[in-house]
Amino acid sequence: MESLIFKNGTIVDVRRETLVRADLLIEDGKIAGIGTFSGENEIDCTGKYLCPGFIDAHVHIESSMAVPLEFAKAVMPWGTTTVIADPHELVNVKGNEAMEYILDATEDIPLSVYVMMPSSIPATPFETNGADFTAQDMKQWKDHKRVLGLGEVMCYPAVLARDPAIMDKIALCKDMVIDGHAPGLTGDELKSYVEAGVMTEHECTTYEEAKEKCHAGMKILIREGSAARNVENIVPGLIHDPQDMKNYMFCTDDKHLDTIENEGHIRYNVKKSISLGMEPIQAIAMATCHAADTYGLDKAGILEEGRDADIVVLDSLENVDVFAVYKKGKKVCSEMFDIPVRPVKESMLHTVILKDLSEEKIQVKVKGKIPVIGMIPGQIVTQFLTEEVPSKDGFFIPNETYSKLCVFERHRNTGNAAAAPIRGYGITGGAIATSVAHDSHNIIAAGDNDEDILCAAKAIEEMQGGYVLVSGGKIKGKLPLPVAGLLSMEPSDKLQKNIDLMLKKAWEMGISKNIDPFITLSFMALPVIPELRLTDLGLVDVTKFELLRKKEG
Repeated sequence: MESLIFKNGTIVDVRRETLVRADLLIEDGKIAGIGTFSGENEIDCTGKYLCPGFIDAHVHIESSMAVPLEFAKAVMPWGTTTVIADPHELVNVKGNEAMEYILDATEDIPLSVYVMMPSSIPATPFETNGADFTAQDMKQWKDHKRVLGLGEVMCYPAVLARDPAIMDKIALCKDMVIDGHAPGLTGDELKSYVEAGVMTEHECTTYEEAKEKCHAGMKILIREGSAARNVENIVPGLIHDPQDMKNYMFCTDDKHLDTIENEGHIRYNVKKSISLGMEPIQAIAMATCHAADTYGLDKAGILEEGRDADIVVLDSLENVDVFAVYKKGKKVCSEMFDIPVRPVKESMLHTVILKDLSEEKIQVKVKGKIPVIGMIPGQIVTQFLTEEVPSKDGFFIPNETYSKLCVFERHRNTGNAAAAPIRGYGITGGAIATSVAHDSHNIIAAGDNDEDILCAAKAIEEMQGGYVLVSGGKIKGKLPLPVAGLLSMEPSDKLQKNIDLMLKKAWEMGISKNIDPFITLSFMALPVIPELRLTDLGLVDVTKFELLRKKEG
């Protein structure tokens, strides 16, 4: 590969937090020199800024609903050249098969994809998932060149109790990175969690929480996804109190293609932080070298000799306007993605089995005030409300204020189903359903009548996964996601058009435009995020970490 010279640009030195006027010499996809150079193959960067490719420190590719190559096509033009992926959505459905799939599907794509081994399969004992993934299973993946460590340790009560199953996984990864997931954990319990070996946290929703966890020894990943948006609540405090900034970095966690199309990827975390008052170089450092240092990425994160030539060319530092992106010295363009998609095993395409669907299984008895899931706009945390809800003949009847939320088990043919009122979703005149329901990915549905809810669930089974909208017994929109019920096999642009259409139709059914109808719904079954969730086994009080029906029974 011939040499390439970026001439007359201003290099963003993220390590020293300075700007350097110099040329970059690229040879064989790596940075060969910084100084003054000339040659036949030059790119004039006068007035441009050269910064390292952005790194997403924690992402679930599955949340884009695109296969990895199509995900890369969506994020790379925004400057993201490296991601650290936790495939626990796929692995919750298909275990070792899914781990094999994600490593195979990311082997030859332009985006650098590193992988964390999912730690919580399932995340809690209060749900039914599709596969097991034990410490014994992890041994075969531990030494893979792109496996960096243990994925987010979501079942923090098990860590606090030093449960042997999770402690075996932590012990297996003791010389690797161990990601955390402990929303609201504080005091002695936080200290115990960190002492067990957990090293990072991406669930902070306030600066005070982030500061305490940082001082306890954790690296903090500031998240800005489609549903969970934490930059605005954390960055101002960090600007005011910057001494620990080197311990902070950025992630998206869960971000849909439509949000990426409208905002960008990690670039949006950077831009938003700058708009809140952070110095541009500091924000870019959080998107690059801080993550590289934390995860031991010695090829990325800094523009220095020997590193990969992953370069984002910016028109403006303050606005983070991306002019061009280079991956290992090659310009990111549509031709870069003209490579074959790895084949998907048939077993990964048949993962939805429903048993004995009936209205009787989703009735909610009402006697006085009952538990209600209270949604909070812009957050994936919920409130545990106890309220009087509309009813008829002793059973809950949905209206504009209270929708009916349902979860149907789809992996092991159990026939499990559960229902509860949810406040703040607002769907009227029908139902919405999806097989994307973190983290066990059973079918989750919300609606204002049982007939449409069941119709939507059946439609998901017929598609073997996806999204569906139903009104009056008729399907008003659908999006097939056949790979483990989570990913589309369509090109990203076609997938995006279908998503846009589905969003429009969902909002027309009364769902607030302040929330993403699908991503928000997908988190309502996640029993590790406070305060109240619904799984196929029933309502879960996350704060007390117990299944309500067991408590009441």
